[in-house]
Amino acid sequence: MSEPLSAEDAQRFAANAEAIVDNVAGFIQGKREVISLAVTCLLAEGHLLLEDVPGVGKTSLARSIAATLGMSWNRIQFTPDLLPSDVTGVSIFHQGSGTFEFHQGPVFAHIVLADEINRASPRTQSALLEVMEERTVTVDGVTHAVPRPFLVLATQNPIEMDGTFPLPEAQLDRFLMSVSIGYPDLEAEVRVLANSHRGLTIEELQAVGDADGIRRMVALARTVHVEPSVMEYVVRLTSATRTSPGVRLGASPRGSVGLLRAAQVSAAMAGRTYVTPVDVQRLAVPVLAHRIVLNDVEADSAARTRAIEQVVSGVPAG
Repeated sequence: MSEPLSAEDAQRFAANAEAIVDNVAGFIQGKREVISLAVTCLLAEGHLLLEDVPGVGKTSLARSIAATLGMSWNRIQFTPDLLPSDVTGVSIFHQGSGTFEFHQGPVFAHIVLADEINRASPRTQSALLEVMEERTVTVDGVTHAVPRPFLVLATQNPIEMDGTFPLPEAQLDRFLMSVSIGYPDLEAEVRVLANSHRGLTIEELQAVGDADGIRRMVALARTVHVEPSVMEYVVRLTSATRTSPGVRLGASPRGSVGLLRAAQVSAAMAGRTYVTPVDVQRLAVPVLAHRIVLNDVEADSAARTRAIEQVVSGVPAG
């Protein structure tokens, strides 16, 4: 069993995480909380679903995180004709050598932006979601590991629904968090224009970390102490979503595990060696809201957010 996180390691973890968030926030204006959640997702070895309208910086978020950490990234534009092999890769027969050679698909990168994932067929969606879960691709009986750390940022446009294949609840459950970037406020949008006017590009971002450092931070986050009472609180919150009025399907045990992992990262990012109920409460909406199904079939993400907020307010931490 790993040694508990020391106070010194917690402070170093917090400083490194803040440097990453600061660096990305220098390019993505006015969205520090979203950036912090994306970094939390990465360090908790989860994946992030971005439900938002075009043009608010989803691609820039993926690229700037990759540039900040000196890691590889790929963008996959999901369309109805996209095949699973277009995502994962394919084995090609070389006549000269008489052997098959695996050609990696775009999923082989540290950070993968799956743009408009709901436009692809369920079969292609499943190919990506399998890689997200297993961190491997199996083609012709041979297993190939994707790079670690591995983060998928998938996007959905909540407005244009014609010709789309919405992710089923079981597949939504594979995402650790779901967030909306939203439009910037006036001051932040002015800074966006100023950066554009000066010609500031993502390529100018200086790396403040690397893949090895992120792997060490991932391991350290797992050693953050969690009191049994806090574990019980996590389970009581998740269980309450299953009996909450207006909720047809509550969060699964995977939601409890994800909430605890994210809370451990949150505590370490705050320089603490232990998880508090506040860590759990802060992350309840991004971790749990997309995992529930309301009785109202036309309910939007705002309604799911309100449902989780009601659960948090109704379940005592003590």
